[in-house]
Parts: sequence; C-alpha cells; structure tokens
Amino acid sequence: MIFLELNPLVKPDLGLVVWMTVTFLVVLFVLRKFAWKPILSAIKTREDNINDAIAQAEKVKIEMAQLKNDNEALLVKAREERAALIKEAKETKDKMIAAAKEEAKVQAGKIIADASASIQQQKMAALTDLKNQIGKLVIETSEKVLRKELSNKAEQESYIKTLASEVKLN
Repeated sequence: MIFLELNPLVKPDLGLVVWMTVTFLVVLFVLRKFAWKPILSAIKTREDNINDAIAQAEKVKIEMAQLKNDNEALLVKAREERAALIKEAKETKDKMIAAAKEEAKVQAGKIIADASASIQQQKMAALTDLKNQIGKLVIETSEKVLRKELSNKAEQESYIKTLASEVKLN
C-alpha cells in the first residue's frame, strides 16, 4: 500500500514533466541570458586574480632568494672587511710596539752614554784631584825631607819638580 501511494510521485504525469521541462528551460534561458555571463566573468576574474597572485608570489619568492643571496654576500664582505681591519690593527699595534721598543733602546743608549760620559768626567776630576793631593803630599813630604839635606831653597824646588815630573799616575 505504501507502494501504491508513492506511485504518483515516482511516476509523474506527462503534464508535470512538460511543465517541469518548460520551467527548467526558462530558468536555464534566464540564467544564461542574465546570470551565466556575470558568473563566468566573475569566475574568470577570480581565476586571473589567483594566477596573478601566484605569479606575484613566485616573483616575490625569487626576489627574496636574491635578497638572501645579497645579504649573504654582504655578510661575507663584512667578515672580510672585519678580518682586514683586525689584521691592520694588529700590524699597527706591532709597529707601535716595535717603535716603542726602538725608542726605548735609543733612550737607554743615550742614558748609558750620558752616564758613561758623566762617570768618565767624574773619574777624570777625581784623578786630577788625586794628582793634586798627591802632588801636595809629595811636595810637603819632599820639603820636609829635603829641608834637612838642602840648605838652598832654589835647589830644593828644582829637585822637587824633577821628582814630581818622574811620578806618573794612571
């Protein structure tokens, strides 16, 4: 019984089929006339936008890869410059140290030379003073010794000069 009641729904009448076909064709015609072109145009526009976006994304991807390569090249260049600066700084430091050592050697040489000259001058002054003192002592001693032996003062002085000239001091 259920089968009989569903029968008109499963097998529609010829009039219903005709009207449904006509309605479908009218809707199809109206859609084709008014909606189909704008829908296809919108789909085409969207497809073009998607393709443009994909192309733009590819272009951006290529640009990013190029920028990455440029950045890596800049980093390498910066590292090389840094290494060159460090090397130059080390060379400058070494030159400064060598110059300072050389200057210190020169200054030490001057100080040693000045000290040697001063020592030599003081030595000569001490020797001269020593010669003078020895000379005085010799004269005094000779005078005392010869006073008794020589009565003439002129003979005494000539004898002392002879003795003094014979004395050699280093």
